[in-house]
Amino acid sequence: MSSGRVALVTGASRGIGRAVALRLAAAGCRVAINYQNSLSAAREVMEEIQSSGGTAMIAGADVSDAGQVKELFDAVNKGLGPVEILVNNAGITRDNLLMRMSDAEWDSVIRTNLNSVFFCARAAIRTMMKARFGRIVAMSSVTGLAGNAGQTNYAAAKAGILGIIKSIAREAGSRGVTANVIAPGYIETDMTASLPGGVREGILAQIPVGRYGLPEDVANVAAFLASDEASYINGQVIAVDGGMTM
Repeated sequence: MSSGRVALVTGASRGIGRAVALRLAAAGCRVAINYQNSLSAAREVMEEIQSSGGTAMIAGADVSDAGQVKELFDAVNKGLGPVEILVNNAGITRDNLLMRMSDAEWDSVIRTNLNSVFFCARAAIRTMMKARFGRIVAMSSVTGLAGNAGQTNYAAAKAGILGIIKSIAREAGSRGVTANVIAPGYIETDMTASLPGGVREGILAQIPVGRYGLPEDVANVAAFLASDEASYINGQVIAVDGGMTM
């Protein structure tokens, strides 16, 4: 990866986003760590990068809000420079069966998980195309590929990401900008830690490699897709799921 590229990772204070931020920094990127609520956690990520000799800044914003996304990109541009690598990672769950799902549960997940990808990509794309270099990576989920009971909202948002990214790949590919999707399976994060023991065991039985994934497993793929070596990979969906959805 070309050293010094500016990378913005949304939802980077914990879990997969944190791992991606650290991995991109290790590859030489200058990293903007976006967070919404966890300032202290975001600061810890920044300090870890800086203690290893890297460059990072924290940038708070609710990426489901178009106005805040504009302010976020202005802040990163001022602090580090134009965003060259965008990793759309921010996401939430509000699980419920369809018959019981409230409008608020639907709207909040669609705004945070889907609208944020549109807002951030729109804010980044013009500068990337003008520079004739850009990498857009968005985190979907195996749920977006196969659906999941109790997650109509989450599955819809994660499936919608595929449509956004594939369209960007077609629009911007000739200008040196690639757009790809990572679909993580069950990764050891705060989200999966709360699953009941019986559910965890049932899921594990469906994973051919015999273990849950680690955030670093996803981060390694994100770093590759963001690199110069991945310049001919565009519009693809890569499942990082231990073979669960093959």
